[in-house]
Amino acid sequence: AALSVQKRIGLQVVNHGVSKSAMDDALEAASEFFDMPAERKAAFACADIRSPVRYDTSSKDGISKARSFLKHYANPLDHWVDSWPTQPATYRKKMGTYAVEIQRLSIQLMGAIVQGLGLCPMHLQEKLGAGLQFMALNNYPQGSSRAGDTVGLAPHSDIGFITILLQSSPGLEVTHHDDGGVWTPVPAIPGALHVHLGDHLEVLSNGRLRSLLHRAILNTDEERISIASIHGAAIDEKVGCAEELVDERHPRMYRESSFHDFLDFLPTNVKAYRRFVETLKIDSA
Repeated sequence: AALSVQKRIGLQVVNHGVSKSAMDDALEAASEFFDMPAERKAAFACADIRSPVRYDTSSKDGISKARSFLKHYANPLDHWVDSWPTQPATYRKKMGTYAVEIQRLSIQLMGAIVQGLGLCPMHLQEKLGAGLQFMALNNYPQGSSRAGDTVGLAPHSDIGFITILLQSSPGLEVTHHDDGGVWTPVPAIPGALHVHLGDHLEVLSNGRLRSLLHRAILNTDEERISIASIHGAAIDEKVGCAEELVDERHPRMYRESSFHDFLDFLPTNVKAYRRFVETLKIDSA
């Protein structure tokens, strides 16, 4: 895969080996699901954030507007696919093909990232191969006539090591820790995938890398669909700072945590937005 790293928008990945047909089919399957009658989609509605498949039509944070989403686990595919929607009829086949290709790419990308940290490229291969793949399909309606008028998804960073994002049209915006709250739109480049660094990668790197703060703005011209595939260690596995990156000059900055710990954190964060990784920081005092 070829990484194009631009400070203001993060990582855009081209020549990544994920087929155009798999990406097109995944967006088509997502669109067909969201276009189904409300009663069919409601069959997957669930208030339990630990449910392996969950559909909802809004966010409880008081900021996000008009978003509907379908979330489900995907790795290993044969363990989770039977819980996925059976309608539209091709959903499991199309989304399953895409999930497998994206899972393969995630391992390749993480090999390059950990090598850049000075770790062995194989450092996380086994953990990722047996680890979490959590897919979030988002549907945002067409926005108002004024660009940036409505937030489709509130600012947040993702759990896991990396998130690989496919978007049908622009709407993603990012900000960085030294940008002073300035939001930068991310273009939807045909064939490219956008990569977010996650909270657990910030922890693993002992703060050398930072998770990406991002949000979604309703597109003024058209409905937008995005498919975010989050990749990390297994649900119960604790992630801590890599021992090779901890020394006298670089003391341990974060406590260990798991994806389950993140799920426990979410209900405490409603309408009081904090990044999960901030709660993991070890008090320097």
